[in-house]
Amino acid sequence: MRAIVTGGAGFIGSHVVDALVARGDDVVVLDNLSTGRRENVADAARLVESDLADAEAVFDEVQPEICFHLGAQADVRVSVERPGFDAGVNLLGTISVLEAARRHGAQVVFSSTGGAIYGECEEPADEDSPRRPLAPYGASKLSAEEYLATYNRLHGTGHVALRYGNVYGPRQDPHGEAGVVAIFFGRLAGDEPLRVFGDGRQTRDYVYVGDVVAATLAAQGHAGVFNVGTGIETSVLELADACARVAGISVPLEHAPPRPGELQRSVLDPTRAKRELGFRAETSLDDGLAATWNFVRTTGGDGGRGAN
Repeated sequence: MRAIVTGGAGFIGSHVVDALVARGDDVVVLDNLSTGRRENVADAARLVESDLADAEAVFDEVQPEICFHLGAQADVRVSVERPGFDAGVNLLGTISVLEAARRHGAQVVFSSTGGAIYGECEEPADEDSPRRPLAPYGASKLSAEEYLATYNRLHGTGHVALRYGNVYGPRQDPHGEAGVVAIFFGRLAGDEPLRVFGDGRQTRDYVYVGDVVAATLAAQGHAGVFNVGTGIETSVLELADACARVAGISVPLEHAPPRPGELQRSVLDPTRAKRELGFRAETSLDDGLAATWNFVRTTGGDGGRGAN
């Protein structure tokens, strides 16, 4: 197929590109490289360095059949400090993609977020659980989802939104608004203490990037909203212990004051994705952490392609 991957030079997007290339698709990456890396893009894919606002021109050239839309402003702190910028990328950028896709009859598979949309979870959140974003990032992603649903009703399109859990794996940059796995492994590689905010009992649904890619490709041809997670809660303390065990490195654990507004419990119910997409997260936490540590160990964890 002819596919466009927005954000295809980033952490998750570059893995999606690899999978599309492996199945023989003609892949064009649309990325402004503000956070993505040119070296992440597979040699068989073509990189167009541009913003989401320019999606129409790229779609006109490529004539895609499908767009995997992973380009985003994903830093929660930036969204709080610059909500207009966050909405410009995540909402207006998505509208640009939807309009371009409408002109060419292309499906959009949209990467959304679970934890940032559901907020505090009393139990594993399914797709119909209350949505209570605590930051503009979650609000902009949820707003973009509503635009997908509106286009499906208005134009008869079949776009799909995937609410990812806490994704981790090779190529995740340990700097900036990185996932805690990348941060922990970056500190372990530097023989630095693992810093835990608060008591460390806050839980997340950690899902390996390879499983996320499988769900993203499985969503092709479907419509609606699906959670992409494991349904398993892991505390930050448990994660720190697992990372140190996998790396075979013992470093001190240091506690820092809790961060204001941080979720205490975030876990997704992936039942709908299993039933309708045939998706089930196959990678155990230990296996996923081992693959991630091997990447960090062999590449220095700089976020590039390395040996992966």
